[in-house]
Amino acid sequence: MILRDLLKKVDIADIAADLTTEIHGVGYDTRKLRAGELFVAIKGFEYDGHSFIEDAVHKGALCIVCEKAPELKTPYILVKDSRKALAAISCAWFGYPASKLKIIGVTGTNGKTTVTTLIKQTVEKCSGKKAGLIGTNGNMVGDNYLPTERTTPESYEVQSLLDMMVREGCGYAVMEISSHALQLSRVHGIEFDVAVFTNLSPEHLDFHDTMIEYAEAKSLLFENCRNAVVNADDEYSAMIIENALCPVFTYAVNEGTADLVAKSIRLHMNRVDFCALTVGRLDRVEIRIPGMFTVYNALAVISAVCLLGFDVERVTAILQTCGGVKGRAEVVPVPVDRGFTVLIDYAHTPDALENIIAAARDCSPRRVVTLFGCGGDRDKKKRPLMGETAAKFSDFVIVTSDNPRTEEPGAILNDILAGMGGANVPYRVIETRRDAICWALENSVPGDVLILAGKGHEDYQIFGKEKKHFDEREVVAEFFSS
Repeated sequence: MILRDLLKKVDIADIAADLTTEIHGVGYDTRKLRAGELFVAIKGFEYDGHSFIEDAVHKGALCIVCEKAPELKTPYILVKDSRKALAAISCAWFGYPASKLKIIGVTGTNGKTTVTTLIKQTVEKCSGKKAGLIGTNGNMVGDNYLPTERTTPESYEVQSLLDMMVREGCGYAVMEISSHALQLSRVHGIEFDVAVFTNLSPEHLDFHDTMIEYAEAKSLLFENCRNAVVNADDEYSAMIIENALCPVFTYAVNEGTADLVAKSIRLHMNRVDFCALTVGRLDRVEIRIPGMFTVYNALAVISAVCLLGFDVERVTAILQTCGGVKGRAEVVPVPVDRGFTVLIDYAHTPDALENIIAAARDCSPRRVVTLFGCGGDRDKKKRPLMGETAAKFSDFVIVTSDNPRTEEPGAILNDILAGMGGANVPYRVIETRRDAICWALENSVPGDVLILAGKGHEDYQIFGKEKKHFDEREVVAEFFSS
């Protein structure tokens, strides 16, 4: 592709290159760069791509896109924001695939994975067309699964996935949009047909510093969408609505003036059902995922899919056929004679942890036993809050490791325990997660609900920089088979 064509939607500050140059690829990581490609220097969490310009030139990069002029002599394009430039260039390289799909984006602290998964299932059944998915549990093109490292990949990978969806005949793409992705312009250049805001609670404050900054990052999604769906019960909804540059459709449980409201809610151990009240109609909804948070997730799905043009009666009927989501209030098989329930849930924020404990509590078990840890090299501020939440709402707490990464596991546990000071709830500290799960299974009694929180869909633990296989489902199965 000609360089000029790649730069059509890039905000350029200066040009020191031949715009007729034939470019054979686009790269932002010199480890993967090939001769004949365009290199875009972006700033990452650990490294600055501008430090690798010389390496890119030695590897055969034909031109450099950067925010500051290279020190060595080489063709370059100077831009104001190289991350936005990478996104715009990636759109052009893949032929603007987003324009050929109906795009739904979902942002918020909790619920993104469940909402996107249910939207994918619902639009496929409503439309008869395949839908792609980009999210935490992995990426999907129709039924084909592709593993992922991030909730929202870098902009080049996003465009590559959207292009793959178009080539495979998808009509829709559903995306989880993290605050990092919005702040770092990974979805820049994509116009969303529907954008959804689920909720906001403390998370990623090592990156955003304050909740207001976190909310401002989330609100960026609603500056480039045709329709917005907002949870009116959330305290940050007013900020999202104020910043939205499109029509807003609201849903709620408590806010009676919302466009879609849940009434007559009934919570069960393995499902929820409620009435969805909107203008002129009332529809009964049942979905096979437990917990009050499922009501909110279902409302978000109904709102988004209806805004795509599908009938609410059809949407609610299809929701009843949708299955649960791996690692989200997932019930793990336990021998019937043991008489207790094991739930695996990805809850890794105080709000999410409270939600899954409340879901277990609503089913009136004998005890709610919560096993959890916190990730290393991540927001330290939430660790004592997680401890406080677990102690406040559980009957028994087991504090253990999650993904320690490069931190000392014991130091992470001490941060958690600092939030449990003064709590009357009994607890136990077992650093090794496998040992902690086995101890919890051995000591659970009939009527208990044991929550294994934090890992969810993940089948690994990270120690240092190394991933080691670890699947909690396998741990439970092995315990009962031994």
